[in-house]
Amino acid sequence: MVRIKDVAELAGVSTATVSRVLNGIGVRPDLADRVQHAVTTLAYTPDRTARSLRRRHSDVIALVLPDIENPFFTALARGVEDVAQRSGYSVVLCNTDDLHEKERQYLQVAEDENMAGVIIAPASDDPAVAGLLERRRGVVVLDRRVSAHVDTVTFDNVDLGRTLTQGLLDRGFRRIACVTGPADTSTAVDRAVGWAAALDEAGLAAPDELLVHANFRVDGGYRALEQLLAVTAPPEAVLATNNLVGVGVLRALADRHGRPVSGPRPADATTPELGVAVIGELPFATSRIAEVLVAPLNPRELGTAAATMLMERIDGLDAPPRQVQMARDRP
Repeated sequence: MVRIKDVAELAGVSTATVSRVLNGIGVRPDLADRVQHAVTTLAYTPDRTARSLRRRHSDVIALVLPDIENPFFTALARGVEDVAQRSGYSVVLCNTDDLHEKERQYLQVAEDENMAGVIIAPASDDPAVAGLLERRRGVVVLDRRVSAHVDTVTFDNVDLGRTLTQGLLDRGFRRIACVTGPADTSTAVDRAVGWAAALDEAGLAAPDELLVHANFRVDGGYRALEQLLAVTAPPEAVLATNNLVGVGVLRALADRHGRPVSGPRPADATTPELGVAVIGELPFATSRIAEVLVAPLNPRELGTAAATMLMERIDGLDAPPRQVQMARDRP
């Protein structure tokens, strides 16, 4: 078995220098090149078990997400993996389907397997991270607010709801509905708060019949639009508070032979025509529709930020919990 001592002898450096290079700690470029050449020549593989014992945790982090089929979370996962890989960590992907029990089981596995840390988009505002924190493991929550005292990375969701609703108001719509996620999810609630705030600032009502809480998936958006079109006074426009909800809204509209429009429909229109605004870019499988108002969210950057914060915790950062709000492109 090739040992770290053998790599050091071939490279003409100390074992400490080899260790620094293997752990991504900066050394002189010429020394790093010699170490990498020796590693390749000797086909050296680090003893992960021994390194885990020294660190008292594994070289693995858990990424716990509600719906990996959503392209938003797929892009987010890529950002996490890029940072983790550069830091010498592997990522275990856990899909919870927004179910509290599945989430709890995955967090228990992360604790039992002595993982180095967890990045989580939780199903509620109270994920079961107490055990991980007691073990002094890094925990970063993204996309949602929680009650636990941990690092969080989010968007300004109230501002997103307000800005997209204002965009619909600027196009001339007045009776604007909101299709958002579950009422126990901070992201869904905050974006609906922004919707209501924009209407209030315009002197308009935000009636309960025009606010629909659905799941954050295509079928949720589809059923929500069906419900909205059945009310006595249907909306002129709809804010969909995530990308898959937006797809569902557009599919339901198309199935009724309707279409999204950039301004209020004529009084004598015979088919459904709605203004549509979507928070988050529509998935690549959905045709781009010029009339749809879209706010991009940069999920890969969200993942990169979360993973960077987790690596800092794993490396020993001892500081109060940090709350970061990501910048975004304006629609």
